[in-house]
Amino acid sequence: MAEKIVMKMDVANDNKKRKAMMAVSMLPGINFMSMDMKAKKMTVIGMVDPVMVVDKLRKRWNAHFISVGPKEEPKKAETKKEEPKKTDAKKEQPRKDSAEHIGQLVKLYQAYNPQLTTHYSVIVREEDPNSCVIG
Repeated sequence: MAEKIVMKMDVANDNKKRKAMMAVSMLPGINFMSMDMKAKKMTVIGMVDPVMVVDKLRKRWNAHFISVGPKEEPKKAETKKEEPKKTDAKKEQPRKDSAEHIGQLVKLYQAYNPQLTTHYSVIVREEDPNSCVIG
């Protein structure tokens, strides 16, 4: 499960911010990164070890954990009452069996490309007069 890691860092300018984000982005498992320069907070979301993230940052910057926890799930909207849906005449027709449908698609593809990819050509050096063999 993805974790949300929030760290406080002492970063002075955009150049140092870019370098810090590049250092953290090299770690595997990161899905999202952002940095708030006013609050001096970096947020990392993903399947990554929080200790590795802070160790990577502490090599050059002063970094401390603020919070580590599960990624917040978006709140679901209240369930709405379902109204009876109007059905179209086209939708009421039963679908064909999936095997038949796939068979028809294969036949259409064979008509479009009759050779498929079952034929391969191999060039033999002895038959090609333009090839150069040093021996």
